[in-house]
Amino acid sequence: MKKLMLLVAAGLGYVLGTRAGRERYDQIMDAVTKVKNDPRVQQKTQHAVDTARQQAPLVADKVTSAAGAAAAKVSRSDSSEPEPQHMAGPQGDLP
Repeated sequence: MKKLMLLVAAGLGYVLGTRAGRERYDQIMDAVTKVKNDPRVQQKTQHAVDTARQQAPLVADKVTSAAGAAAAKVSRSDSSEPEPQHMAGPQGDLP
């Protein structure tokens, strides 16, 4: 009898929890949709997209320049320093 009551209670809890969860999900999605469709939000989003498109070439040039400078620095430091010596452990060569 106790097992039957436990199963009934678990089933009832599951059904009520699922229903409440779905209702809350629907409330959240309705709020998201309202915010997404708000003209002020759409205007700010479009402004952000326009700014990103406008700044993209400048950012790309800066990244390319920085990457080239870093590569040149690495190349210079590699050619000016001697090759690192491998250290041998008590067993001989490193694995």
